[in-house]
Amino acid sequence: MPACGQPARQSRATWQHGGVTAATYSTLFPQAPDSADAVLEGLDPEQRAVATALHGPVCVLAGAGTGKTRAITHRIAYGVRAGILQPSSVLAVTFTNRAAGEMRGRLRQLGAHGVQARTFHSAALRQLQYFWPKAIGGGMPRLVDRKIQLVADAAASLGTRLDRGELRDVTAEIEWSKVTQTIPADYPYAAAKAGREAPRDPAEIAHLYAAYEDLKRDRAVIDFEDVLLLTVAILQDRHDIAEQVRAQYQHFVVDEYQDVSPLQQRLLDLWLGDRDNLCVVGDASQTIYSFTGATPDHLLDFRARHPGATVVKLVRDYRSTPQVVHLANGLLAQARGRAADHRLELVSQRAPGPEPVYTEYTDEPAEAEGAARRIRELIDAGVPAAEIAVLFRTNAQSETYEQALADVGVPYQLRGAERFFDRPEVRKAGIALRGAARFGGNDSLLDDAVDLPSQVRAVLSGEGWTTEPPAGSGAVRERWESLAALVSLAHDLAAARPGATLGDFVTELDERAGAQHAPTVQGVTLASLHAAKGLEWDVVFLVGIAEGMLPITYARTDEQIEEERRLLYVGVTRARERLHLSWALSRSPGTRPNRRPSHFLDGLRPGTTATVGHTGGAVPGGIERGTVTGTIAAPRRAQRTPARCRVCGRTLTEAGEMKLMRCEDCPSDMDEGLYERLREWRAVQAERSGQPDFCVFTDRTLMAIAEARPGSPAELSRIPGVLSRKLRSYGTDVLAICAGHEVGEADEDG
Repeated sequence: MPACGQPARQSRATWQHGGVTAATYSTLFPQAPDSADAVLEGLDPEQRAVATALHGPVCVLAGAGTGKTRAITHRIAYGVRAGILQPSSVLAVTFTNRAAGEMRGRLRQLGAHGVQARTFHSAALRQLQYFWPKAIGGGMPRLVDRKIQLVADAAASLGTRLDRGELRDVTAEIEWSKVTQTIPADYPYAAAKAGREAPRDPAEIAHLYAAYEDLKRDRAVIDFEDVLLLTVAILQDRHDIAEQVRAQYQHFVVDEYQDVSPLQQRLLDLWLGDRDNLCVVGDASQTIYSFTGATPDHLLDFRARHPGATVVKLVRDYRSTPQVVHLANGLLAQARGRAADHRLELVSQRAPGPEPVYTEYTDEPAEAEGAARRIRELIDAGVPAAEIAVLFRTNAQSETYEQALADVGVPYQLRGAERFFDRPEVRKAGIALRGAARFGGNDSLLDDAVDLPSQVRAVLSGEGWTTEPPAGSGAVRERWESLAALVSLAHDLAAARPGATLGDFVTELDERAGAQHAPTVQGVTLASLHAAKGLEWDVVFLVGIAEGMLPITYARTDEQIEEERRLLYVGVTRARERLHLSWALSRSPGTRPNRRPSHFLDGLRPGTTATVGHTGGAVPGGIERGTVTGTIAAPRRAQRTPARCRVCGRTLTEAGEMKLMRCEDCPSDMDEGLYERLREWRAVQAERSGQPDFCVFTDRTLMAIAEARPGSPAELSRIPGVLSRKLRSYGTDVLAICAGHEVGEADEDG
């Protein structure tokens, strides 16, 4: 079937009659469109509007299953094929290697070669590696891919013992602090303001965070958050390097924009400079990663920051049946908060299907066994195992379902496990296939192989593949499933390209490995709701939908509970045709049945009434071209008057100029001596906190202070870049330096 939002290729006039679709192509190897206009064929009106809006700021509000990836990849491909965009000048960024790999794969299929599609971290790392010798000098510190051992060592240096759970939670707090640009000394205040449930005393976490940064510096290593921080620092402080990057990349596309953190937004702003060729895509109702620092505010405020932006709303749901879509819309209709004010009401484009099934069980083992029995029945009825998923709130729930599926002989795969092309059996199979492609004429295994599929089967038979799968589950079955996926891929390639050779197949595998575009592995998917984001299946089992599990027990604030609701919404919208929701009244057999179904289902499942929730209407679909009215409200803060140069009076638009309150070229009355003293003081503060200098104050802010020479906290607070927390942390020192006094070293608590 065609992909999500991907009607079968046909005349443009009939798009609405065709592509009611599932998530995968009938062939995995479609021919690239033969022209730029052909790229637009099969797009619905809103998707076409996205694809042809190639200039200026564009905001795409895309509901689940509405073909957002299709829209933005066709936008890039159309621009490239029409000669409007140079492939090397386009940078498309998203949040996971899988999503970036999928985007690269689709662009390759559309004939848009040479476009960079990367994660934020991957793009920043490439730039950091390239510019480090020029900006810093010497070799770049080693990048550690797992920081948890460093956190453990930092805790040990302070004499603090952390169990496995605490170690994981403290590491998460450090990651959150860094992406929200919070230094160790500010962590207690920032965590309290954000309503975070700190795993230990906030002051203790601040000390652990500082010790972690010290340890990294001592060992000359950096972590993934440092990649973004250091790239931001270089682009911010080195105008020549920033201009070199901006000369390379002229057009930017950001997928899943609701998940952008403040640090990622800062990096994006630096990439853009004063340009506005930016296309962002997101859905505030799918914001489920706020614990990592993600915020939908950048998406919701896009029109306020870019008043002339084109806004396109995608609400035609090509993924799910009307019954699934009705439940998804019902969940959001009861939501509250700012994201709820901008909810998109989906309109299913598919034929009707079965109603969602709600099942109550006495205990969790019974729930797992019941789900496994139904899955066994579905597979026996012809539903492929790879088109079924079991989704749960926490990874700890997985083990019960693994055992239940194994007991009824159903193969499964754990989402988030080792990447397909990194599996040992896949690497060995690749070596064997490559050798056969090169020297196959001398291989007796291939004597009777008359076509590509039979050649691949013959080679892989030597690696453990058999025509029938092994009994049971476990590692042996998983290895067989990997090899079976390669055999299936060979059949797809042969069907799409008659006459394809073993060499062609090896080339295809190499390209897919580079793009992390893995073939489908047969087996029921077990995944957490967070890990399921961006995926879809014909049949989805949402399990453990009980109070205390969804919403989770520690979700206490209104914001946290609404994020749990959005998490369930994401789970519901993963289903194309069939949806099963279940809960257990108790955890273990024989224990008191004191649980109840999640209140999120009130009014949606039969026999219940709705809780009071959101009263406003949903955002309609459509296109708004550069008007200032619409569905993206301005941020809830006072409107600012235009910033003007205090020397010549010109309106300021560049962030650095607004910080100085003067044009770059206008004369400065900065006190050079004061500026140097401030820089020396900043270096001491940065070293003590283990952060780059700019995290204390940027050079521009120090210049602004040295020009204004504030004499009171009120005067200092009026300088752009001196936020309230920085005023509390550093105000006394800065005012003392401005007054000409010496500043002694602060105590350890900063």
